[in-house]
Amino acid sequence: MNIGEIAKRAGVSRSTVSYTLSGRRPVSEDTRQKIQRVIDELGYQPNATARALANGRTNTIGLVFPPAGNHYTGMQLDFIGSVTEAAAVYDYDVLLSPSGADRDRSFQRLMGERRVDGAILMEIRLRDDRLDHLTAADFPAVAIGRTAHPAGGWWVGLDHTALAAACVHHLADLGHRRVALVNRPVQLLRAGYESAHRGLDGFTKAAADRGLTVRTYCCGDDAASGLACLERILHDDPAITALVTLNEAALGGLYRGLARAGRQVPHDFSVTGIVANRWAETVTPRLTAADVPAEQMGRLAVELLVERLDHPDAPARHHLLEPPISLRASTAPAVRTAADPTNS
Repeated sequence: MNIGEIAKRAGVSRSTVSYTLSGRRPVSEDTRQKIQRVIDELGYQPNATARALANGRTNTIGLVFPPAGNHYTGMQLDFIGSVTEAAAVYDYDVLLSPSGADRDRSFQRLMGERRVDGAILMEIRLRDDRLDHLTAADFPAVAIGRTAHPAGGWWVGLDHTALAAACVHHLADLGHRRVALVNRPVQLLRAGYESAHRGLDGFTKAAADRGLTVRTYCCGDDAASGLACLERILHDDPAITALVTLNEAALGGLYRGLARAGRQVPHDFSVTGIVANRWAETVTPRLTAADVPAEQMGRLAVELLVERLDHPDAPARHHLLEPPISLRASTAPAVRTAADPTNS
């Protein structure tokens, strides 16, 4: 079934049917309803490629995310799910494109061939060539995260600096004096991932303000790496009584390492950090943490991108989110250990 058959049955020209489907020119309401009745009777579905040629829209947005490596973290999967659900509300499909390492050809193909109307980019770096490329090409895009110079950009971000600092202040208020930071993998820190860098900055500044003794660690995105990292922490400083994690994928391993070392959470060791709500609620005891609002961030990113597509001349907008620390059961007042050099 094609436009010609619809035009014949509705008693109108092919161009009138085309204008009705694309909305590029006004069509009287009586004519539109006549054409729509034929479409409904025939069960006609316009070809996506033909529709894109007619109205300049694919009704598809691209979601650019990092290659999985061994797996995706829960937070990354939450973002992907939230974007696809929010896009459906606006009648957009989502085309996934991995970008990073040797996978940038997928990204270039997605944008260069205009397979999508716009793009949402995950895992932003402080200096991000992908955003620079899209800006130079005047291609509509929204970032989940901030570059080093985010002014004038369209983005939805989490204030990792403020949230990591809030975790430190929470522990300091409980009397913890020796605290560790468990960050993302070292290769991500070297690549300039903004969440890892801004979280580290917030942690170190807040710790200095409170006069804490701290150590910082990079950790792989899996439980085994979390276990090994916790063992290093206690080996390097047995007197440490708390940690802040930016790495939710390592959380299970951190808990397991504490149990192996005979440290009870939160009786003699406190754990907090920045993780997705469902992971904070999964561990035992439940994690006191700044909950990452992945669903809200995905929805806001889609809303901003649709706004860009519908209003190309609109001034740039952004959302910087700072959710509160959700108090659960993984932190408690510090207990001095025998290994604490101040315990004499």
